[in-house]
Amino acid sequence: MDSQNDVMMQQDLEVIWHPCTQMKDHETLPLIPIKSGKGIYLYDFEGKRYIDAISSWWVNLFGHANAYINAQIKAQLESLEHVLLAGFTHEPAISLAHKLVEITPASLQKVFYVDNGSSAVEAALKMSYHYHRNKGVPKSLFLSLTNSYHGETIGALSVGDVALYKETYEPLLIDNLQVPVPKDQTPQAAKEALAVLEKTLQQRGEEIAAFILEPLIQGAGGMHMYHPDYLKGARALTQAYNVHLIADEIMTGFGRTGEMFGCDHADISPDFMTLSKGLTGGYLPLSVVMTTNDVYEAFYCDYNEYKAFLHSHSYTGNPLACRAALATLELFERDDVVRVNRAKSSYIAKKLERFKALKQVVAVRQQGMVAAVEIGGYAPQERIGLRIYRYGLERGVLLRPLGNVIYFMPPYIIEEAEIDIMMDTAYEAIEQVTS
Repeated sequence: MDSQNDVMMQQDLEVIWHPCTQMKDHETLPLIPIKSGKGIYLYDFEGKRYIDAISSWWVNLFGHANAYINAQIKAQLESLEHVLLAGFTHEPAISLAHKLVEITPASLQKVFYVDNGSSAVEAALKMSYHYHRNKGVPKSLFLSLTNSYHGETIGALSVGDVALYKETYEPLLIDNLQVPVPKDQTPQAAKEALAVLEKTLQQRGEEIAAFILEPLIQGAGGMHMYHPDYLKGARALTQAYNVHLIADEIMTGFGRTGEMFGCDHADISPDFMTLSKGLTGGYLPLSVVMTTNDVYEAFYCDYNEYKAFLHSHSYTGNPLACRAALATLELFERDDVVRVNRAKSSYIAKKLERFKALKQVVAVRQQGMVAAVEIGGYAPQERIGLRIYRYGLERGVLLRPLGNVIYFMPPYIIEEAEIDIMMDTAYEAIEQVTS
């Protein structure tokens, strides 16, 4: 008789097309049906548990079924589940917007609610373009970094640079330019990349609406990391050439980098900041575009349909999602999470050291609660990452490598003993499958 896991898997594969997945892989790779989650663990229908080492695609900050967030959502459910945000408002959206203005960089004074990370990037790009149009100086180009990722909708995909996602759709994409990302985490690499950025802005700044980047860590770009000096320099240069700076903090926001936001490491205020993922603690879809009063005022006028920002989503500012986000931010304050994370980051750094001795490891990187180990010497078709993923699942650890990069991005509630299991399993996986 088939196990309950097998039955669920078979029922799933009859009807569901999974994201970022070659479905044929599941002819040999088991799909894992999850029945429940608690803390850092996910449980399948047979009771096996898995450490969620990647926070369920980088969103789950305080563990699954967090008692405090659960209680806040349940209470909200009793009063208001949803109402449109056009012509109406509600307390959770108001309170969350005020809290976000309070904790983000000083220039960010307005909050535009969206639904997900890609949609937030789309809205920020449109706002920037539309701002310049309203000012009578049309600019239709966008600038981004090589190796960047900003989402998979058409505009977001256009400003990214991960070929795996982008190449197929190239004929559909909007115009953009790219400049080199700093090659590593040294100040010198930041200086060299800034020189290219400055030259590009000198030559094309009059055409460029905005420069979008992921502060300090390029997530889907293999967890590539760079020095805060680049952020500081990019902010100065974009201001000098009247180009907006969009900080895509969808992954780096909410404590992942060792500060509340990646921009905080360089003490800069961008013109736009996109936030999602950890915003609701991994509970519900929600994203925001933070922007300045200057941008907001460029759209504020007597009715003119061409100057208004006519961009909307049905579930914009959903009360349940906003309440989850408020609960998440309350946990940050209550438990001094950023400070506690620094101690855990130091422990992870110590555990990373021994990976450097593995013969196939070509780089080890860390920024706060994100760590990455890069394996060299394997072509993509060898699927080394998939083999490591399978090894981890068999031993109760959810590792989902980015190609040949194994990374760790656990929930913040993880303890040292659990970090040991997570990282020791990854070490053994690399050692075994590359021997």
